Amino acid sequence: MNYNVQTETKEGEENKNMDIIKVLQQELQIGYQQAEAAVKLIDDGNTIPFIARYRKEVTGALDDEVLRNLDERLKYLRNLEEKKEQVISSIREQEKLTPQLEEQIRAAMTQVAVDDLYRPYRPKRRTRAMIAKEKGLEPLADILFQQQIKEPAEKLAENYVSEEKGVASAQEALVGAKDILAERISDNAQFRTYIRKATIEQGMITSSAKDEKEESVYEMYYNYTEPVKRCVGHRVLALNRGEKEKVLTVKIEAPEETILRYLEKQMILRDNPYTTPILKEAAADSYSRLIAPAIEREVRNELTEKAEAGAIKVFGKNLEQLLMQPPIAGRVVLGWDPAFRTGCKLAVVDETGKVLDTTVIYPTAPQNKVEASKETLKKLIRKYHVSLISVGNGTASRESEMVIVELLKELSEPVQYVIVNEAGASVYSASKLAAEEFPNFDVGQRSAASIARRLQDPLAELVKIDPKSIGVGQYQHDMNQKNLSEALQGVVEDCVNKVGVDLNTASASLLEYISGITKAIARNIVSYREENGAFTDRRQLLKVAKLGPKAYEQCAGFMRITGGKNPLDGTSVHPESYGAALALLDKLGFAPQDITGGGLKALGKKIHDYKKMAEELQVGDMTLRDIVKELEKPARDPREEMPKPILRTDVLEMKDLTPGMVLKGTVRNVIDFGAFVDIGVHQDGLVHISQISDKYIKHPMEAVSVGDIVEVKVLSVDAAKKRIALTMKL
Repeated sequence: MNYNVQTETKEGEENKNMDIIKVLQQELQIGYQQAEAAVKLIDDGNTIPFIARYRKEVTGALDDEVLRNLDERLKYLRNLEEKKEQVISSIREQEKLTPQLEEQIRAAMTQVAVDDLYRPYRPKRRTRAMIAKEKGLEPLADILFQQQIKEPAEKLAENYVSEEKGVASAQEALVGAKDILAERISDNAQFRTYIRKATIEQGMITSSAKDEKEESVYEMYYNYTEPVKRCVGHRVLALNRGEKEKVLTVKIEAPEETILRYLEKQMILRDNPYTTPILKEAAADSYSRLIAPAIEREVRNELTEKAEAGAIKVFGKNLEQLLMQPPIAGRVVLGWDPAFRTGCKLAVVDETGKVLDTTVIYPTAPQNKVEASKETLKKLIRKYHVSLISVGNGTASRESEMVIVELLKELSEPVQYVIVNEAGASVYSASKLAAEEFPNFDVGQRSAASIARRLQDPLAELVKIDPKSIGVGQYQHDMNQKNLSEALQGVVEDCVNKVGVDLNTASASLLEYISGITKAIARNIVSYREENGAFTDRRQLLKVAKLGPKAYEQCAGFMRITGGKNPLDGTSVHPESYGAALALLDKLGFAPQDITGGGLKALGKKIHDYKKMAEELQVGDMTLRDIVKELEKPARDPREEMPKPILRTDVLEMKDLTPGMVLKGTVRNVIDFGAFVDIGVHQDGLVHISQISDKYIKHPMEAVSVGDIVEVKVLSVDAAKKRIALTMKL
């Protein structure tokens, strides 16, 4: 390649990159420099948590949510550019590329728009139009399209009858010409854009039952019609599932008359009695046979993609709230995995999460050994000074709770209990990871230990479970699993890095979510710790196999060492800022030892001019403020600001509920049409979106999050259907 061609190629790539950055800037409503800086940092191999936490100066403090959206859109837009190049190259090889067409392709903003423009040039399997062209009927189609004939079309078509080419009659010639015209109409990008828009704006989505006598959860959709543009995400996903389960027939009814009038207007350029009926027939055939089925698929796909994106976002927000629930530290916890026939598995876990004891009791049916079970529990509680019981909310949970409440009344020691959402505990207990962690335990014992630990430190325990199994989504099994997994992995990664980890106690499962750390490196960190003892200095990470300078840069600030050689290693101050942090302490008359002693709580008040101080220390203003915040409260846990779980000592049953009763509850799941709240009766109540707030909200997430402690009033109770309607409008 000569110098000029290389220069032109490089310039072209730079221009494309600038165009992408402009799109990102507009879509995310951020500055051009912010978008440009974020793209460069991502391209240089930096992780989202690292950029969000330690490159605020460079990006203008873009947070992890904006950065993740930017990263996702960046991948889409780059894939779009790649597709455009492939399409242009393919049309150029066919020698059909015009400057105008190339310009249209380059200006396209979506994959669908590129597909529409490429359609006439895409290699097709043998079509009716192709067969007609092979029979020499394209000139006839051209003449009909020009609409200038002055005799009946049948007479003109007689000229194309040919035994050799397989055209037996004038009628057959006309049918072939109409097939060619129908395909031309179908391949017109402008027409398809109009039809797609009209279908979305004016079309109706309908569903009907395949068997109306059959009872199912889809009964509200047995005779259902709604404008396409108003069909919200959870209804789209419900219709899709009903169709997949062969209960429903789902269709899009487009405004056919409007579309046909539009096509006729575009095709019929002059009033000609000989060609107008033929062009109308070609337009109608093109729409019903070629365009409508494809547009219906595209619109359904678009609705599904939007619905999935919305559901993934809701799932991600719920997961974040669940992972960021505050830990209950400093308590010895008894984990209780309830069951009937096989007994309730118990595990006593100390303040650090270490399992001290496990056993099985049989207080529930069929054995009903209540007194013997209570004696076992009393011994465990007294022996290990248990102050909290963590009960899974699965099968036999209600019966277990009754036993616990009776037991608490008989104890002199203050003990409380919490009902814990055990979603995913059985998945974890049967996993390879659990077998490695507890090789001598059966699945029940592992599950009980997990239920105890998820109360002590929800984040550290829940990262061991596939996020999809945690039970805070809607329709998660019906959506694109790759997109869902990627989004949820991002949420877990952001949460783990926001909290940070103790380098000497974190499990490999937790470490692998730290910025820059892979599964293999996480295992190597644990192996290094086991072989060489506790880390005393962050720089020792560089001795871990496969952990090079780049990974160290990405991970070091999120790894903390308590009681190490350098007090700064116990904070989230990044090693690259140690010099500035020590210089700051020196200027203000403090020593590094003051960090651990908690003597820097009012450090920020001693700085009168942040800008001046930042210049003196040769760091950015935002970096300085982060350093000060961290030194004032080293290794602060953002989860401390979240609402604490409700600790119980008494039991409430569904039969105790009456309309008007006001209770405190925990939000367990937030979905498009409301929130499910645990009020302690083993059946979550639904607060419909209309009952969440006095002011109008588009989505329940504007008002509530998973883990929130809320006050609710009972509206109605249906014991037979196990339904509780609640309101937050007190």
